[in-house]
Order: sequence, then C-alpha cells, then structure tokens
Amino acid sequence: MGCSIAIDGPAGAGKSTIARRVAEELSFIYVDTGAMYRAVALYLLENGTDTEKEGEIARDCKNAAVSIQYQDGEQQVLLNGKNVNALLRTEEVSQMASKSSPVPEVRAHLLQLQRTLARENNVVMDGRDIGTVILPEAEVKIFLTASPEVRARRRYLELKERGEDCDEEEIRQSIILRDVRDIGRAVSPLKQAPDAVLVDSSEQTVDQVVEKILQIYREKTERP
Repeated sequence: MGCSIAIDGPAGAGKSTIARRVAEELSFIYVDTGAMYRAVALYLLENGTDTEKEGEIARDCKNAAVSIQYQDGEQQVLLNGKNVNALLRTEEVSQMASKSSPVPEVRAHLLQLQRTLARENNVVMDGRDIGTVILPEAEVKIFLTASPEVRARRRYLELKERGEDCDEEEIRQSIILRDVRDIGRAVSPLKQAPDAVLVDSSEQTVDQVVEKILQIYREKTERP
C-alpha cells in the first residue's frame, strides 16, 4: 500500500509544479490527474464532439483510452497509444477540460486508473478532488491556492514563453469563470477537504511552498 499526498486547488495555483517538486524530493511518483482529463478533452476536440451536449461527451469519452507511463521519472500521458504530453497545455484544451471533466462518465472513466496508481506506489497526486473523492484516505492533504491575479499572471507568462498570443485580462476572466464552474459543479466540486492544510502561494516562491508541504508531510508521517 503506497503513501499518498493529495494536492487540490484551483487552476493556475501552481499545483503541477509544486507536486512534481515534492515528488522529486521524496522520490515519489508524480501523478498529474489534470493531464488525464486534458487528454480526454483533447480526444473530444479532435473527435468533433458537441461540447454543449453532455450525452455526447459521456458517449465519446469511452473511446479515449488514457494510460500513464513513466520515462526517467517523468509522467508520459498516452491517448489511444500516442504520447500527447506536448498537446495538453493549450488554452483550447484547458477550456474543454473544464467543460468535460464534471461529466460523471468522464470521471468514472479515469477514477480506477488514478486509485490503482496510488495503491501500488508512493504518489503525489494533484487535481480538483483528490483529497475529497479520489484519495479520501490520503496521509497528507493540501489545498493550494493563489489570488486570481497571480494565477492569471503565471498563466500569461507561461503562454508567452511558448510563443502563444494571449491577453492577461482575458486569462484572468477565464480563470474566474473556471473557478465558478469548478466550485459549483454537481459532481466532485472543487473544495477544501476538512482535513486538508490550506497553503496560499500568492506571495511565496516555489521553493518556499515545496518546503512548507515537505514540513507538513514530515509532521503528519513521523512516528514518535
């Protein structure tokens, strides 16, 4: 039985960066569940699924075979056998993932894979509902957040670095809309688990946040 660290939080809070670093420090496997949902979203986009019809999403997602491999410690997301890591971080895929991920059939499609990874390995897993739904028995639960302005700035710089044309205010509005959608959805809404530790990364460096989470891990797992 593996040891699990669950990191939840809104879009742009730095979950992936932080979770990956924590996993490296502890020699755990990093599981980016958001990338799994993005892979399903990518399939739906490429398939031409009508995103306004939940029934079509529920039907078509079953044809998206998502699997995870690890190469040199890095997670590789395979969609129907093809490595799609490089295609998962566009704004179009992000918005599609926000629409499709609340659909119960999409979540059920990926749930077993996520739990199996945690059962068989020591993992750091990040997402929206890890501590509340996917791994409710996780030894350590973190709710990582930051202000919408800080999250928008981070996303803007990330996209600009990739050479993508973008507007920071539009990104901020998109983040706020996504927060409302994620918090208000009927299935697995974004919320802080009662036993999760709140960590606000707005005014902290990556190193500071990583050290904070490692400290929480040590406090919760050290035996007297």
